[in-house]
Amino acid sequence: MSVRHLLAAAAAALPGVSAFAAPAAAHVLVAPAGAHALTAGRLWSLAAVLLGLAGVVIGGAALARSAGRIGAGRTGRAGAGSGRRGAIVALAAGAAGAGVGGLVVAAAEGGPGTGYGIVGGFVALVVGLTAMVLGGLVLARSRLTA
Repeated sequence: MSVRHLLAAAAAALPGVSAFAAPAAAHVLVAPAGAHALTAGRLWSLAAVLLGLAGVVIGGAALARSAGRIGAGRTGRAGAGSGRRGAIVALAAGAAGAGVGGLVVAAAEGGPGTGYGIVGGFVALVVGLTAMVLGGLVLARSRLTA
C-alpha cells in the first residue's frame, strides 16, 4: 500500500474514530483535583504540547534545511525529499497536538488552576498550529523548487 493510499484511508477513518474517542476523552478529562496534582487533563495537555513541540522542532529543521542552511552539501532529489518528509511529520505532529489540545479545551469545565488542563490545551493549540505552519512553508518551498 502506498503512502498516498494510507493517508487517504487515515483521513477517511478519522471522523468515525473521533466520534467514538471524544466522549471517552471527555469522561477521562473531567476530574477536578488540587492545584499541584497531575490530573488527566493536565497530562493530556502536556502530551499534546510535547507532540506539538516536536513538530515545531522538526518543521524548523526542515525549513532551515530547505533554506540551504543545513545539509548544503546534499543536492538533487534526496535533499528535497528529506525536507518534504520533515514537513509531513511536522504537519502530522502539529495536527495531532492541536487536535488533542482542542479536545482538552472542549472537555474542560473550569478555568485555569482547576486541574482540567485548559491552559496547556490552549498552549498545545498554539504550538500545534505553529508546527503546521512551518510544515506548510516547507512544502510550499519544496513545490516551488521541484
